[in-house]
Amino acid sequence: MSFSRFGQFLTQGSGIVQLMDDLGSAATTGDDTCMLGGGNPGAIPEMQAYFRNQMAALLEDRARFDAVIGKYDSPDGDERFRDALAGLLARTYGWNIDARNIAVTNGSQSTFFVLFNLFSGAFESGGERKILLPLTPEYIGYSDAGLGASIFTANRPSIELVGDDLFKYHVDLDALEVSDRIGALCVSRPTNPTGNVLTDGEVEALRGTCRAHDIPLILDCAYGTPFPNIIFTEARPAFGEEIILCMSLSKLGLPGVRTGIVVAGEEVIRAIGAANAILSLAPGSVGPALVLDAIESGAIIDLSNDVVRPFYRDKAFDTVEVMRREFDGIPYRIHQPEGAIFLWVWFAGLPITSLELYERLKARGVYVIAGEHFFPGLDEDWPHRHECIRVSYAGDADKVRRGVAIIGEEVRRAYG
Repeated sequence: MSFSRFGQFLTQGSGIVQLMDDLGSAATTGDDTCMLGGGNPGAIPEMQAYFRNQMAALLEDRARFDAVIGKYDSPDGDERFRDALAGLLARTYGWNIDARNIAVTNGSQSTFFVLFNLFSGAFESGGERKILLPLTPEYIGYSDAGLGASIFTANRPSIELVGDDLFKYHVDLDALEVSDRIGALCVSRPTNPTGNVLTDGEVEALRGTCRAHDIPLILDCAYGTPFPNIIFTEARPAFGEEIILCMSLSKLGLPGVRTGIVVAGEEVIRAIGAANAILSLAPGSVGPALVLDAIESGAIIDLSNDVVRPFYRDKAFDTVEVMRREFDGIPYRIHQPEGAIFLWVWFAGLPITSLELYERLKARGVYVIAGEHFFPGLDEDWPHRHECIRVSYAGDADKVRRGVAIIGEEVRRAYG
């Protein structure tokens, strides 16, 4: 039996495949495993109780339950959900949108597969276009969306050293080159893996660049504003005709329902709906059903601001203090924690690659993600990409502390 080139690409291995394999392995290897590499959200008791109550209410409403599990939604997603979300965003932020500007997808990963292939590759006008990542490192899950083709180009960041042991990436706007071979810009905000939050000024500058070149700015807000709003600094939600805003229900505590959301112009929404129909007939119904009440009432904003954000903010700063204790005496810097559920650690001059460090840690039952996976589109062999790891602090606090201690031991051993 032989696979096509498509099949060979899918089975050759990638960073996102390794990440999900690690998640599955860690779930079955026992209580001693420290899973600091995955993207699973933390277990927030208030959010778990809220969603259990919503599920119970759905089960009690027989007609609605039967409709949710027994009928396909439209390819764009449930209309009541889209109406409610458009109303919430219009009331809260003054955006001029309605249900025609919103589509539901089967999770962010499928969202970006469709969007990247809408705006990169071969065009009828001639030539090939790519997706420009204005700032790397960027999300591991973007890398293979081109199905073997090189669809990304990327911009190295400028680095600001902050205090004794922190740093922050900034978009190097002076070095940003946008030619007619660029189909779209894409940034995650907060950035996965680093927790970096682009400033409002950086977002406005990128919007202006996109407007000038008549291309979209894809804003990946899976961790960001308006919900779940895992942002620890000031950041205004952004939308406009040049923006494609992407959101998710996962980091509210619903990764298993695989629900992504796209807010964009009608032409883009029609394309997303067409892709949904072709790839999966329709998006799933359960996720939108579980958050519908919170969307209609606006409670989703309050839950994000008052429950989700403080939970992660406290864990982030607690973990920074653990790292300061365990990494004392070795050359390290932590990206300034501004959001998301990860800390990005830079070991300057690390004598081994982060991939080798990953393997050493995995052998000791500690799972992180090597930095090499987070630089799609950056062709140069920048040493910095081999000196960083992504560490999730979302899980059990004792396992995070134990895992960080083992990271410190292995890094200290690597430096000799």
